[in-house]
Amino acid sequence: MAQIQESPAVTLDDVLAELLERRQEFRDQRYVSRDFVGRLKAAGVYRSATPERFGGRPLPPAEFLRMVERISVVDGSTGWVASFGSALVYLAALPVETQAELYADGPDVCFAGGLFPVQRAEPTASGFLVDGRWKFASGCMGADILGVGIPGDDTTAGKPRTALLRPEQVEIVQEWDVVGMKGTGSFDLVVDKVEVPREWTFIRGGEPTIDEPLYRYPTLAYASQVLAVVGAGVARAALDFATEVGSGRSGVTGAPKLADRAYYRTGLAEAEATMRSARAYFYEVTDEAWQTVLSGDPVAPHQNAHLRLASTHLAKTAAETVNRVIGLSGTGAIATSHPLQWLLGDALVPQQHAFLGPAMYDAAGAVLMGHPPTVPGFQ
Repeated sequence: MAQIQESPAVTLDDVLAELLERRQEFRDQRYVSRDFVGRLKAAGVYRSATPERFGGRPLPPAEFLRMVERISVVDGSTGWVASFGSALVYLAALPVETQAELYADGPDVCFAGGLFPVQRAEPTASGFLVDGRWKFASGCMGADILGVGIPGDDTTAGKPRTALLRPEQVEIVQEWDVVGMKGTGSFDLVVDKVEVPREWTFIRGGEPTIDEPLYRYPTLAYASQVLAVVGAGVARAALDFATEVGSGRSGVTGAPKLADRAYYRTGLAEAEATMRSARAYFYEVTDEAWQTVLSGDPVAPHQNAHLRLASTHLAKTAAETVNRVIGLSGTGAIATSHPLQWLLGDALVPQQHAFLGPAMYDAAGAVLMGHPPTVPGFQ
């Protein structure tokens, strides 16, 4: 069993203060620097889903989600990268011996994956010959281990596998030109005929080999939650900005400051109420599902449906909130350099993710009425 390694005395507040100074750097270079990923590790982000038996400090989902939300208030891209600290729950499906090797140097492991499009991998005597190019590997520049998607087979019920590789086995192609989450480093991964042993592959959402509470929480629902809560942080930043600016700035025409205008006060208050309501629902169902896990019972299909529904609704509401704040903010908000334009792009991304798209409403509604989900990978 691994010895628990204490992180340096770095608090999340310390990390957020540094992030405030460096977020433009990450945006300009299009990725979060490896040394700052190290700071996130020191604050405990990347041991939050490592099994206790390997020295981790697995957090209750709501606690981890609140941490990601706080980071995202300062910078959505860094919150997005930090959110994949939860992705180690996927790796709990690896053989125990593989996990022991993975965490041999300590519990703070940063995992990033470019899982799609799934690429063919020829079976070998001991595993798979991996070859191809994958997209959207968020956080890959600071990762200790990388995953790529390969086809499943009869042993996986057709579900794709993820093959794990070390960074030196992968070429990172810095192709990432987007309007939002510019600093996530969601680059392409290229692998040139590398043999990956079967024991270094897993099924995303597969049966865990580690029996600890976090790995009994719905894996795919958690994956959607950590992304949705990034949007919530971005929306909070927009609301805070609008409140501060509205309280003290007059218009360029000499008109009354925004806080003296009824439409601004009303619109901002409605946006606060709407956003806080979606957030409350999100954390309410998270806590309910976690209490079910702690009681030793499986999370029921209707609870999983609420987790997916609350995540989709939060991401959608967050994007709408930032749009609404811009609508209230007058001509100044149209400038490309305006802070709200940064937040608008970042808020767009979570709701565009496949885990959080409009189809999730239909799937959740079906399950809540006792029917099978209408999309694959829902539970």
